Amino acid sequence: MSAQLLMIEDDSRLAHMVGEYLGQSGFTVTECATAQAGLTHLQNPPSGTAPELVILDLMLPDMDGLEVCRRIRAAQGDMAQIPVLMLTAKGDPLDRIIGLELGADDYLPKPFEPRELLARIRAILRRRVEGAPVANKLLRFGSLEIDRDARAVTVAGQLCDLTAYQFDLLVALAERAGRVLSRDQIMEAVRGRELEAFDRSIDVHMGRIRAAIEADPKNPKRIVTVRGAGYVFAKQQD
Repeated sequence: MSAQLLMIEDDSRLAHMVGEYLGQSGFTVTECATAQAGLTHLQNPPSGTAPELVILDLMLPDMDGLEVCRRIRAAQGDMAQIPVLMLTAKGDPLDRIIGLELGADDYLPKPFEPRELLARIRAILRRRVEGAPVANKLLRFGSLEIDRDARAVTVAGQLCDLTAYQFDLLVALAERAGRVLSRDQIMEAVRGRELEAFDRSIDVHMGRIRAAIEADPKNPKRIVTVRGAGYVFAKQQD
């Protein structure tokens, strides 16, 4: 059975082109031209099965794509966990940063190559399916526990709110605890292949992860910034 994708995009010509291209690669794409139609589809999918990924345009006629992303992440149940790949025609990096802060898993600026869109979709879905190729599925660092199988993170028994991409970033760092990783190395670890990187996006995600797992996000003890080099996950924790 092909993977089900939802594309929320008001440019019908672009949506049709993308749908045809992704269809040739085994995906089934449902197109929604408005934010409300997309949210309704996510809340009550006609097939009874939610899509595996949402391709979300930033500029929609009835609602800002950022607000759509916020509503997806604020939803109850499985809908909140659906990966979101945001499309933006705006050149201002701030829009991408805000999208990532709201929980988007990745972004792609317009105009884009369909092959890159396909590569990013496959990378996101692969991260969700494969998991970490190691025997120990549970990582423990003091009160912090990372369960690879359940794709869940808890601190002192309390579940942390992380997107799929943020979970993968945390795992990539935790598996290499004590080792300083550059932004490029971190992105390579979670993508599985080298794609054009927007370095600031890593900083945004790290801020969100710290907010979820650190006692004091402004003075982090678990994920430490190494100026001019990148990040390191501390081996010794509470």
